[in-house]
Amino acid sequence: QVQLVESGGGLVQAGGSLRLSCAASGRTFRSYAMGWFRQAPGKEREIVAAINRSGGLTYQSDSVKGRFTISRDNAKNTVLLQMNSLKPEDTAVYYCAARYRVDYGLGYEINEYDYWGQGTQVTVSS
Repeated sequence: QVQLVESGGGLVQAGGSLRLSCAASGRTFRSYAMGWFRQAPGKEREIVAAINRSGGLTYQSDSVKGRFTISRDNAKNTVLLQMNSLKPEDTAVYYCAARYRVDYGLGYEINEYDYWGQGTQVTVSS
């Protein structure tokens, strides 16, 4: 069982930066690939970024590539999402998710993930 708690959301002007943090409970954090998803009002939840168990493999969606960076600290049971050059279209609730894996792959789809946080709101004003 893994519990995930996101923090770091808020209101920022376009062009600004935010860093989201996801704290995971449990002693098996390094057994999980992690992902950040977002859901804007009236839209489906979509993947933003993912990172494998070791942190050596990452993925960013085309919409955030070059602006967002995902990282993890297995010693601190934490995964981060650094968001730079924010745009109004980045406004959404951002969710952290964990997927148990025995290999070092990623997860790209919502239904691949086993545990979810409660979400944190990010609002980017124009």
